[in-house]
Amino acid sequence: MPKKIKRQDALDYHSEGRPGKIEVIPTKPSNSQRDLSIAYSPGVADPCLAISNNKDDVFKYTAKGNLVAVISNGTAVLGLGDIGPEASKPVMEGKGVLFKIFADIDVFDLELNAKDPELFIQTVKALEPTFGGINLEDISAPECFEIEQRLKEELDIPIMHDDQHGTAIITAAALLNSLELVDKNIRDVRVVFNGAGASAISCAKLYISCGVKPENLIMCDSKGVISKSRTNLTEEKKQFIADTNFETLEEAIKDADVFVGLSKGGVVSQKMVKSMAKNPVVFALANPDPEISYKEATAARKDIIMATGRSDNPNQVNNVLGFPFIFRGALDVRAKKINEEMKLAAVHAIAELAKEPVPEIVNMAYNQDNMQFGKDYIIPKPFDPRLIYKVSPAVAKAAMDSGVARIHIEDWDSYKEELISRLSRDDKFIRLAQEKARSKPQRVVLAEGDNLKVLKAAQIAVEENLAKPILLGKREIIERLIKEHNLGIEDLPILDTFDSPDLSEKYAQLLFEKRKRKGVTLFDARKQVRDRNYFGAAMLEAGEADAFVSGLTRKYTEVLKPLFELIGTDADTKKVSGMYIMLSKKGPMFFADTTINENPTAEEIVDITLEAATILKRINVKPKIALLSYSNFGSSNQPEAVKMQKATAILRRDHPDLIVDGEMQANFALNNELLNETFPFSDLVKFKPNTFIFPNLAAGNIAYKMLQSQGAAEALGPVLIGIRKPAHILQMGSSVREIVNMITLASVDAQTRKTKSSK
Repeated sequence: MPKKIKRQDALDYHSEGRPGKIEVIPTKPSNSQRDLSIAYSPGVADPCLAISNNKDDVFKYTAKGNLVAVISNGTAVLGLGDIGPEASKPVMEGKGVLFKIFADIDVFDLELNAKDPELFIQTVKALEPTFGGINLEDISAPECFEIEQRLKEELDIPIMHDDQHGTAIITAAALLNSLELVDKNIRDVRVVFNGAGASAISCAKLYISCGVKPENLIMCDSKGVISKSRTNLTEEKKQFIADTNFETLEEAIKDADVFVGLSKGGVVSQKMVKSMAKNPVVFALANPDPEISYKEATAARKDIIMATGRSDNPNQVNNVLGFPFIFRGALDVRAKKINEEMKLAAVHAIAELAKEPVPEIVNMAYNQDNMQFGKDYIIPKPFDPRLIYKVSPAVAKAAMDSGVARIHIEDWDSYKEELISRLSRDDKFIRLAQEKARSKPQRVVLAEGDNLKVLKAAQIAVEENLAKPILLGKREIIERLIKEHNLGIEDLPILDTFDSPDLSEKYAQLLFEKRKRKGVTLFDARKQVRDRNYFGAAMLEAGEADAFVSGLTRKYTEVLKPLFELIGTDADTKKVSGMYIMLSKKGPMFFADTTINENPTAEEIVDITLEAATILKRINVKPKIALLSYSNFGSSNQPEAVKMQKATAILRRDHPDLIVDGEMQANFALNNELLNETFPFSDLVKFKPNTFIFPNLAAGNIAYKMLQSQGAAEALGPVLIGIRKPAHILQMGSSVREIVNMITLASVDAQTRKTKSSK
């Protein structure tokens, strides 16, 4: 789990540029007067009249069917308590971001100035016509129980209070799998809860639905065991009055099979864990500090199965495993509610997914060779791309079977493909790369260490555990900037090329040996290694760094030259090239060549394409390649078009397993429907291209810079293709975020190469 984020960094993130985290974007053309006349007056009257005649047509003609309201009154925010509706808005916007990136669900966040339950209920009821579903969030207990129950009874759209049911669904899946691993029957186990808030009560109810006997469940609150001797209990707590003489958690936990903590950190001791039954299951879910730490619990019992809310421990209980996909399934059948059957369907779908073979992309993200069902993997990982097409269909089917679905899905294979296509809107590329980088951070030498942007990026890399930066530059400048800006990275290694005589001599000798028959004398080499790009490249070549990043303040060619001279190319590389990863809202796009080869021949285009495909395969992305031109499939006999035609023919002949086609114009490559309509014979009709090969440097460079400048995509790169070791060059003037992304990619590149060489 990353170190605590600095207050100013969080404030800057939310305030810089467009304030907040979300915006509204039109989904239809709006460029002409005709477009506007259809979108509003007079054309809008026709869908209005259609809906007036058939209310269900609101799903056909408006965004209602994919629109969820995240609603709060700010009375119980993220452990911050009752901070009010305005202060809760950043949290609700954040929840909207998660809905979008994990399940492609649009969200309006609504913060209500309504502590009175009746006012809250009536306000939400009045909003029903706008939304396809409602996610209640951060509402204090016991009011949240009444609010959710009333709204479920009085509205005909799916409603869920995620604070109650999200954790319940995820931990119920974890419980089923844990008990299966230790061969215990759910009807026989004794379960102890610590915490009696909304989440704990919902967990207990769902566990009973899964098979736990009510008489085998004990719940504790801050005053001890909820038993017959207690008075002044809320109606919700009264449901869990136990017939027992136990008064304390320590008494109740003895010989228990399962402990569920939804309270506060440090309330469970190793002694208490040791007193539990054989093969105990412990869910210590208080955040950020669990009731007992993973390290302490596993030291106390070798036979324990444990889950926490932390990402740095196995079995992280994260609500994002549930709510996006539950709402996705509910919306897709226009469900009238989220009922018990749908929640149980989600439980079983999540549990079953953990038993299936784990995709390589997930293993790579978490730096595992063969992640599989077991005590350290009882629930799927949050970034598992299968969640959307495993959980959502299960929820949709349960809605249909239980009679709350307005429409029925007939073709489940087509529905699965639709769900998979929604993932392309969410670029998981960087998030997966960051997860992999954290699993084994590498030493990344930063040649421009006395630049404030680079230092801020290094700070983030350290705090997020993405890499182990090595800073090159003037020591006094670096130390002053770190102190002035309170970056907290004083312990990072700092190397000044003018103040490291032993290393400078060592690297000069290395450079001299490589270049002595290329006109370079030892005197020349000693002079050159004072340049930080030579010094950093020599560190990488000498094995004293795992990756190299530079280029923020230097021309591309100035950084590239030392890499060629000291590192060189892969043994089987015919052509070094540069590739940009364009992180768009529709997924990552890979552009090559954008930085090196001015006007490659057809044969060189083939080499660039094959090298790009190799890089993509290395990061577990299946390359689907379009060779671009101003012509389509032989429509021009001009040299530039013929070159791309020839390259395509060579690739299709010599590499039949590669998904590649061309030459084609960019609009056909990007619009599959247009391609199918005009050129149905193309091999790319069945595939959405993700890799784009340009006919020359000008075309590639112009294309990526236009996309980047218009805000259509975030550029990551250029990634050097064909260089022998992990060395990557920044764009001049890169942002801190872009530098962090490049450090992440460099760290992952180093990891991947080491793994490959060890096999």
